[in-house]
Amino acid sequence: MGWFSRSKAPKPQSDQNESDRYQMPDDIWTKCPECASILYTKDLRRTAGVCTRCEYHFRLTASQRIPVMADRHSFAEIDANLRSSDPLNFRDSKRYKERIKRAEKKSDYVEAVVTGRARLNNIPVMLGIFDFSFMGGSMGAVVGEKLARMIEIGKDEKRPVIIVSASGGARMQEGIYSLMQMAKVSAALALLGQERIPYISVLTDPTTGGVAASFAMLGDVIVAEPRALIGFAGPRVIEQTIKQKLPEGFQRAEFLLEHGMVDRIIARTDLKDEIALILKNFGFAATG
Repeated sequence: MGWFSRSKAPKPQSDQNESDRYQMPDDIWTKCPECASILYTKDLRRTAGVCTRCEYHFRLTASQRIPVMADRHSFAEIDANLRSSDPLNFRDSKRYKERIKRAEKKSDYVEAVVTGRARLNNIPVMLGIFDFSFMGGSMGAVVGEKLARMIEIGKDEKRPVIIVSASGGARMQEGIYSLMQMAKVSAALALLGQERIPYISVLTDPTTGGVAASFAMLGDVIVAEPRALIGFAGPRVIEQTIKQKLPEGFQRAEFLLEHGMVDRIIARTDLKDEIALILKNFGFAATG
C-alpha cells in the first residue's frame, strides 16, 4: 500500500519579486481583527503581515513565510513532488482525494509543509515551513516523510534544522498513519541531536494537536511569535471537558513563556536576525 506517490509534478513557483508574494487580502484595505484598525494592505505586506498599530500577527502561508525566514533567492525546495495518496480509502462528507485536490488549488504547494535548503543571514540551514491554508496544516504521512528526510539531510550536511509550525495536528483522514509521524520525526530529531546539530522550533498561530505534542516542543531552542495559540487541545475543548473557566491568555505564547515551555517570544520582523544570533551562539557562522 503506497502512502504517497510521485505521480504529478508540483505547481511551478512564480519568479516574481518576493516582496510581492505576501498573499494578504486583495482589497486595498484590511481590517485588523485585534484592534479593528483599517490598514493599507500594501503596508501590511511590507511588514510581513504585522499590524502597524497593535502588532497583531496575521497568519502567513508557506510562500509568504519563506522570504521572512530565508535570504533572498536562497531557498531550494526538496521533495517537492511528494504528495498524499489515500491509504485508508477514507470518505466522510467528501472523499479524501477530493479534499486534497481542493487544498492544492487553494495553496501554492501540494502538501501542508514545504522543506528545503536555505540560508539565514548567510548561515546554511534546513528549513521546513507549515502551510495552515493546506487542510489546516495537518500532518499526514507525506508531511512526516518530508520532515524526516529534511532532518536527515541536516544531519548529513551538518546544517541546523529550523521548523516553523502552524498546524491543527495529525490528519484524521490518514488515521494511524498520521499518528506514526509523531514518533518518526521525533526519532529523526534524536539522531540529529546525537550529532550535536541544533534544532530550532518556531511556533506560530496555531500550533496544536499532534504537532505540538511531538516535534514542535522538542527544539533545542523553542521560540514563538506573539499571541500564538499553542497547545494540544483548543481552550474551548478543554473548558467543555473540565467544566471550568481557563486563566486569561491560557495557551497563548506569553502564557507558555511564563510557565517555562517556550524560551523566547520574537516578533516576526526580528525572527530572522534573532535565530541567526542563536545559531552563531551554537557555533554556526555565516559562510561565503
